[in-house]
Amino acid sequence: MRFPCTWEMTMPKDKTTWYASWFDTPFYHILYKDRDYAEAETFMSSLTNYLNLPKNGTILDLACGKGRHSVFLNSMGYDVTGVDLSENSINHAKQFENDTLRFEVHNMCKPYKKQFDAVFNLFTSFGYFDKDEDNLNTIKAIKANLNKSGFGVIDFMNTEFVIDHLVSEDIKTVEGIDFHQKRYVNDAHIIKDISFTTKGENFQFQERVRAFTLNDFKALFEAANVNLLDIYGDFKLNKFDKRTSPRLIMIFK
Repeated sequence: MRFPCTWEMTMPKDKTTWYASWFDTPFYHILYKDRDYAEAETFMSSLTNYLNLPKNGTILDLACGKGRHSVFLNSMGYDVTGVDLSENSINHAKQFENDTLRFEVHNMCKPYKKQFDAVFNLFTSFGYFDKDEDNLNTIKAIKANLNKSGFGVIDFMNTEFVIDHLVSEDIKTVEGIDFHQKRYVNDAHIIKDISFTTKGENFQFQERVRAFTLNDFKALFEAANVNLLDIYGDFKLNKFDKRTSPRLIMIFK
């Protein structure tokens, strides 16, 4: 499922955190416009089938971005709420709303106002916070948003695999913009510095993600009184191997 190119070139209002300023720019979505939609749809099909969610079940897509997962899940028959901190992303996603698909600006560190059959946090949309306690607060918020039979899912990168295969520097050209990317590990974070020039103006942004391992997540789950049920290593839900798996997909309640 492809989204029409209706992104409005507006710059973010909130520059208090790096993720609010970068994720809310149009350039973030230009840089990552080639994400694999077919792979995402295969993942959603496999995941919902495995969880055996009820027909017309309710799903919270936490940190939904422009809503690509939400829209596909809704096309499968689920009642979906997508939330994200980025006002620009939510404004874009709202064009897809219907009676069983809605989008709101929301801070994932805090519980949403209702409970769901499942809460999905996908595509490494965790570990960006400046305050460590917000990582635990997010796990607690997910638990609070699950009904009695609900499942939480966090799809994170496999940090050990990513570090072993880290490309230190490259240039990615998208829509005529040369994005210079430098990647490195520092202070328990995987960091990407992004710089580019467009329309005569220079820009610099940084992505910074906590290098959480499976053991780190286990400690967070224990602190949040969450039960880890299953662990998978890719979007086809194959067994997790810390050396070879590209993803760390955790199912809990």
